[in-house]
Amino acid sequence: MGAAEPEALHRENEEEDDKQEERENGRKKEEKEEEELPDLERGERNINGKESVQTHPPTGFQMSRMQRLSNTNPLRLVMNNATRVASPSPAHHPPPTRRPTPSPLQQPHQQPPPQQPQPQQQQPRSTTPTPQISIVTLNSRSYTNKISLFVFILHMAGAVGLVGFLIFKGVQGLLQEGSSQRREKRILKYFLPQVEAASFLSITLAFMWQKAVRVWPKFMVHVIIWGSFTFTLAAGILLICFQIPATDGIGVVFIAFSVGNGLYACWVTQRTSFCSKIFIKSLEPVSKFPDINQPTYWMLGAGFLWMSFWIIAVIGALNFYVPPLVIMALVLSLAWITEVMRNVANLTVSRVIALYYLRGMQSSTQFCFQRAMSNNLGSACLGSLFVPAIEALRIVARGLNLIEGEDEFMFSCAHCCLKVMDSIFTRGNGWAYVQIAAYGKGFVKASQDTWELFSKREMVEVVDSDITSAICFLTGICSGSICTIVVAAWTATVHRGYIATLSVLAAFIGYLMTRIAMALPHACVSCYYVCYAENPENRLFDRTIPDRLDLIRSGRDVAVPTPRVPRRFQ
Repeated sequence: MGAAEPEALHRENEEEDDKQEERENGRKKEEKEEEELPDLERGERNINGKESVQTHPPTGFQMSRMQRLSNTNPLRLVMNNATRVASPSPAHHPPPTRRPTPSPLQQPHQQPPPQQPQPQQQQPRSTTPTPQISIVTLNSRSYTNKISLFVFILHMAGAVGLVGFLIFKGVQGLLQEGSSQRREKRILKYFLPQVEAASFLSITLAFMWQKAVRVWPKFMVHVIIWGSFTFTLAAGILLICFQIPATDGIGVVFIAFSVGNGLYACWVTQRTSFCSKIFIKSLEPVSKFPDINQPTYWMLGAGFLWMSFWIIAVIGALNFYVPPLVIMALVLSLAWITEVMRNVANLTVSRVIALYYLRGMQSSTQFCFQRAMSNNLGSACLGSLFVPAIEALRIVARGLNLIEGEDEFMFSCAHCCLKVMDSIFTRGNGWAYVQIAAYGKGFVKASQDTWELFSKREMVEVVDSDITSAICFLTGICSGSICTIVVAAWTATVHRGYIATLSVLAAFIGYLMTRIAMALPHACVSCYYVCYAENPENRLFDRTIPDRLDLIRSGRDVAVPTPRVPRRFQ
């Protein structure tokens, strides 16, 4: 018995120890539940290590513990706020981070924590659009540059009236007997056929140049640059060979231009390779639009008809007061009208190609042409007045920058012209036609936005050294020189007195007609630059422009930008 009693006592002690451990484990478990209880009451639950906000608290915790709390207890206040406040959408704002609430057993007399701002006050911010984002549309129906459009319509009305009146004067002089009748018959016989032939020849050359550039862009870039030098030099030599004072003066002008053209050809030799690549890449979408050349056909046909009436009006001006001034007004009017025709074709092609790059759309060429002839015609009229002047100003600025030396007067004039050119160029440039056609912006706004876009993408050096505009200009010079050679040689065999006048007129007609036809490749290149600047990640663009930028920055390629005003003079 004595040995059994200690063993029984030892067994009872072990049972009491086990019960004591169970009570302690239960108490620890209850304390752990009380510590986790505030998180559940706030509606927070940890799922896979992440916190998610719920609108209502979970239903799994014991509400009997909450019932034992007083109405002023901080834990109950927190619980009431959590059940009344709706949680914000996680798509707009992350759940607010809150510090864990201490247990009421640890801080029985603590004041309630300050309430956090309710999510309802932050939720409207998620639905408010950012003010910096400007909503643009590709289907703007508003008319751009209405004042310019109104002025051009008035000009057209006056030009049609003047041409009609001068045609009447020409017919009247032809019917009346006398010296005027004999002079007009002589003009109709020896003057009018050469002008009409120059118009036909210029249209033929225009399509030939355009087709050649589209098929063999790499080869034609070199042909145009050096062909313009060759043809102008040949025309100047031919005119001097006639040994007439008037033709000698015009021949000297042609030769001087050819010398400058040759120097320019040597200057841009290093940039012809990149220009060829841009032509090849930018002309790729043209094959997807079989009717994209129709606006060019219509503009050239309208130009030929207007030119035919215009030359008869010039003949009639000889029977009117102050013929030189009237003829000069007719020349300026013809230049503006044909430039507007060229820009209408430019806007049409720009919209077709821009929508293809920006949205992947194959737009109707006819609809784009109607839009260019209506909504965007005002911008075409305004740009036709200013863009040629701005391009001429760029040439003057480069020339002054090259001849700038120790002369203080030339130094100040050069930088003054550069500053004026820089200010004007950012407000009016030929790159604006892409955004005019795509978004329906005004000419000045489109020019500013486009140049800011180039600056943002750090493309100013590449765009500034582009020679596409010069290639199109020299193409017109080639056609004008060829027309001059043909017309001068023809006129020398029939009436030598008209050689000088017809040579200048043929060069003018050939240049204008060819520029209309070259609007298509010019617009394609402009769209390639501008649309790349808007979305460089577009799969339709390759590494042509980025590689060019890398070469310029590394110093392995030469870029000759338009001279800028040094910062110390700004």
